[in-house]
Amino acid sequence: MFQTPSGGAGQGAAATDSGLMSIGAVLNALRDEFPDITISKIRFLESEGLVEPRRTPAGYRKFSAHDVERLAQVLRMQRDHYLPLKVIREHLDAVERGEAVTLPRVGRQRDGEAVPESAEAPTVARIGRDELLATAGIGDQELKEWESYGLLAPLPDGAYDAEAVTVASLVVQLGRFGIEPRHLRVMKAAADREAGLVDQVVAPLKRHRNPQTRAHAEERTKELAGLAVKLHAALVQTALGVRLP
Repeated sequence: MFQTPSGGAGQGAAATDSGLMSIGAVLNALRDEFPDITISKIRFLESEGLVEPRRTPAGYRKFSAHDVERLAQVLRMQRDHYLPLKVIREHLDAVERGEAVTLPRVGRQRDGEAVPESAEAPTVARIGRDELLATAGIGDQELKEWESYGLLAPLPDGAYDAEAVTVASLVVQLGRFGIEPRHLRVMKAAADREAGLVDQVVAPLKRHRNPQTRAHAEERTKELAGLAVKLHAALVQTALGVRLP
């Protein structure tokens, strides 16, 4: 839980006698766990209905301890589960109403149809451009750069496959180690080659006239994709001489 600052003489601008916090104080409270948090991000989360701070007669935002904790939950769910803000808001609202809800998982989009990752939890299939930018904490120009390298691509209607959230988050994390998006083109090319190999294997099943055979192609694709991902990870670990947990 986050602590609101005490109402000492040096903190009159940060808090009121009622324990409410200014947006600057909220930023400081969150920064230890979320070093990339900004005032603009907090304002954006407010505009998306994730938190509703009180307003002074002069229009200044004042956040309660509950507001700060809710912001922390939102940021954790973005960071750890790559969930769109709409889904996070609905989940937290349901929890606060006392409903027994399961944390959604991000699913994938294929030919306009959502493909669940697990039957145990609801999935999220799409995310808008603005929400992708906010979730990843990047600007529009950065996203355009990533798109130019083929790392991300919008769907025909301008939205993104929910897997884009995972890709964006990983690109950001790799960037902290000095690995720039242009360096990742080799990974994208390798992924495309692996996907092409899988497609080549299942193509005869997909073209079959028997619906059951075509349905079997879906399962075979997922099975081969899983094996390809495991092999890729094992080869990278072997090349680097490390073993991941």
